Amino acid sequence: MGKSIGIRDVARHAGVSTATVSRALNNPDTVSAALRDKIRKVIEEIGYIPDASARALSSRRTRTIGAIVPTVDNAMFAQGLQALQSYLATQNYLLLLATNEYDLDVELEQARNLAERGIDGLILRGDRRHAVLRRMLDAHRIPFVNVGVYEPEKPYPSVGVDNAEAGRTLARYITGLGHRRIAIVAAQQRNNDRAAARLRGILEVLEANGCAPPDNWVLQVNYALDDARDASRALLMGDERPTAVICGNDVIAYGVMLSAIRMGVSVPEELSVAGFDDLEWSRHLQPSLTTIHIPTNEIWVRAGRYLVNALNDEPAVMHQKVDFSLVVRESTAPPSR
Repeated sequence: MGKSIGIRDVARHAGVSTATVSRALNNPDTVSAALRDKIRKVIEEIGYIPDASARALSSRRTRTIGAIVPTVDNAMFAQGLQALQSYLATQNYLLLLATNEYDLDVELEQARNLAERGIDGLILRGDRRHAVLRRMLDAHRIPFVNVGVYEPEKPYPSVGVDNAEAGRTLARYITGLGHRRIAIVAAQQRNNDRAAARLRGILEVLEANGCAPPDNWVLQVNYALDDARDASRALLMGDERPTAVICGNDVIAYGVMLSAIRMGVSVPEELSVAGFDDLEWSRHLQPSLTTIHIPTNEIWVRAGRYLVNALNDEPAVMHQKVDFSLVVRESTAPPSR
């Protein structure tokens, strides 16, 4: 193999010192725009790739942010990660991604792996953690932020919506239409504090209105159309069926609507259906889906900005509440007389 291209080659081609090239790469504001442009063109021409390990040793930074999410088989996570990566790229940071499948032991191991690779900061989904994880991050002085939740009473940074209030908002709307026979098909609660908060908010409103559902009308399913369809068939085949179903997310709502339509149950004339998240498909369905809009991109970008500011010793708001909104569409209506 031939000799690799190094910083001395860049300096020689640009007619400057290696120190100047180093400043242009690591502290671009200390070099004039014209000189930065000249060095950038030389780098492109000769194919130089900066040595990340050497840069990390000199700056004690790898300019890498880690993120751990339950799964990438979820449109909201994928959308948020794309927005996060786009933002971090503008700040010259790289995103490293890991998944934990809602398993706290797996999350701890993935966090260790990311820390070994020298991440500067870490983004975590929700606030249910292995007890060892926070101690490890604190010991290694790795800043982190919980994304998707807003919990100002806790000592850990958070960026997200008030999930319990979002659940209450949707339940108030459904009960306000006149529904009293209301079922819930929630997302799995295991190590999922967002889903648990949504369910808690929904049940609070239903109980306050004297229409708390029986136990067999409160179901939990995975993030899968088939599971949601199976759950809704169990609800709709009973002797007494609900007039409305509140779902833990839009994918679950799609499964409920598909099952209802196949069983000859008209939506919304005989069954109102509502979800959470406001995925792209929700406004294109027939009927279109009533849902809670969660500004996913904004949440993830704010989380990334929090870490970048914290790493630069710039002011960073520890708890950031992002507003949700109720989007009323065609899948909900007053109950049939």
